[in-house]
Amino acid sequence: MKPEDVIIPEDALSESFLAATGPGGQNVNKVATAVQLRVDLYRLGLHPNAYERLKQIAGSKVTAAGELLITARKYRTQDANRQDARRRLAEMIAAAHIVQAKRKPTRPSRAAKAERVDRKKQRSAVKQGRGKVQFD
Repeated sequence: MKPEDVIIPEDALSESFLAATGPGGQNVNKVATAVQLRVDLYRLGLHPNAYERLKQIAGSKVTAAGELLITARKYRTQDANRQDARRRLAEMIAAAHIVQAKRKPTRPSRAAKAERVDRKKQRSAVKQGRGKVQFD
């Protein structure tokens, strides 16, 4: 799945704009350009496996209430930051839908298993041949 194929329901999103953060002084423009996107993961309607992978990808950005917080403050305008947050969300959802290839379990051949059993028996015979140490 590609990020541009991801459909995000609008009722799962809520946006808020954060006031300017970081160092500032008297003459700093305090326009709120940073965007915080809150996504209700339960409303996305993801498959349970994709939901678990999304939680692993997002890590500490997921709250106990099942909300994913994405903060975008890379750009100087609200609209650019809003698009950046949505793009990052789409990338996370697309990455969560990538299924890792299942590892095929390998079984040892009968010959290999027989060799291991034989070696075990040989070690056992050596230990039994030693006998017990007796103190006078």
